[in-house]
Amino acid sequence: MRRMRVSCAAVLRVRDDNTHVLFHANSRPGAFTPPGGVFKYFDAATDLLDRLGFHPERWTDLGVAMRCDLRGFLPASGVSGFLRWFDSGAYRESSEECLIRELAEELGEVGFPELADDLGGIRFAHIRTVVEGPAPLPHKPYQQLRHLEFYDLVCTDRRSLRLREALFRLAEDEGVTTVIGASSDDILYGRAGRALITPHTAYLVGGVRTRPDLPPIR
Repeated sequence: MRRMRVSCAAVLRVRDDNTHVLFHANSRPGAFTPPGGVFKYFDAATDLLDRLGFHPERWTDLGVAMRCDLRGFLPASGVSGFLRWFDSGAYRESSEECLIRELAEELGEVGFPELADDLGGIRFAHIRTVVEGPAPLPHKPYQQLRHLEFYDLVCTDRRSLRLREALFRLAEDEGVTTVIGASSDDILYGRAGRALITPHTAYLVGGVRTRPDLPPIR
């Protein structure tokens, strides 16, 4: 039976003129990536996903953190049903819920959990949705389908402005090693100084990327 790897994620662009805030990616040491991550599904969706043949992906060191992630494997026959369910929005996080949760988690991972206090009422504006695949992966016995939604941080109140200003201060601070600022040219090149930039970051700048994925730690 043919298998398909599926992954559905929301990604946040925090930009000031030509500078984009990127966080260190714990699963890819030395690389930096925009805030955001994979949607989670709710328990009410479990039976439906089971019927479609969905099997969540698990990495050994991150098994608990990955619980209920919409990243896993399906038989090819279940992909259309999975996409219809995802598009319905039923029993899964909204983009806003996903981005707020991921941003809170990642602020802790980069060493500044106190900034999550300003996430209440934060808003986002959709930039683009990118669907990659289905496409074969090198040296893998399956194809991959990705659904990626990209959003801007909308600053309309004091809290969101304070958060945005704090993130750019961190990006400019040479003593902070977990948050950087990268230009559009840096992002398309794939490196800002010594820092690698994850390839999907290119979608912050436009609708095309030119580099393959960096493999995560397993």
